[in-house]
Amino acid sequence: MKFTHRAESKMVDRASEQLKSMSITEHLLEFRKRLMLIIAGIVVCIAALSPFMKELFDYASAPIMSILPDNSQLLAVGVTAPVMGPLKVLLFSAFFISLPYTLYQIWAFVVPALYKKEKKIIIAIVISSFMMFSLGICYCYFVVFGMVFSFISSFSPQAISFAPDINSYISFVLHMFIAFGLAFEVPVAVVALCKAKIASREKLVSFRKYIIVASFAVAAVVTPPDVFSQLLLALPIIILYETGLIFCRFCK
Repeated sequence: MKFTHRAESKMVDRASEQLKSMSITEHLLEFRKRLMLIIAGIVVCIAALSPFMKELFDYASAPIMSILPDNSQLLAVGVTAPVMGPLKVLLFSAFFISLPYTLYQIWAFVVPALYKKEKKIIIAIVISSFMMFSLGICYCYFVVFGMVFSFISSFSPQAISFAPDINSYISFVLHMFIAFGLAFEVPVAVVALCKAKIASREKLVSFRKYIIVASFAVAAVVTPPDVFSQLLLALPIIILYETGLIFCRFCK
């Protein structure tokens, strides 16, 4: 045990010496290098996905098209709408696909300042965060959209032709993707708070009633103004918070 402790202390000392030996200019140059690599990764993904821009848009618009009458189309109200709609989908897809690479570059920048135990925790948080964000997007696309669009269209009177314009629909889709992706980070945040000893499990349990109220408040802000959509976001937040509390039992 003493040998392990000494070895770890030496490693920490070497990391500290490395940080101290770097000047502010060197830190800024390293930050610029990582930032340029992140941008380059996103640009490469944009270039690789550009030939499939129409297919990506068709896939993004599939949930709304499935509840519209046959031969229906989305409206292009603005002059640039036919271009900006697919372009937004392309940029979001490139950002999402390059996200693991982006997180790796961020990790490579901060790793010299971390202890060995902190490195393991950060790696676990990064991987689980990406997985939960992806799970939130999948839940939104495959579960929420079908129910929400069917619910909204059922309230459309016969005198109204329910055909959203491209810009409003894509903005809504991306807004919901981000909202549900972040909402699914709740268990990761709970475990991270507990693991970092910022808040004990008992303290987090005592916050349960506030989380319930906050989840419905957040859902009321980020989802369409109907109870059905709010429940589809609020209930998962509550369930995920409870899931995080369960995992906190294993935190030491």
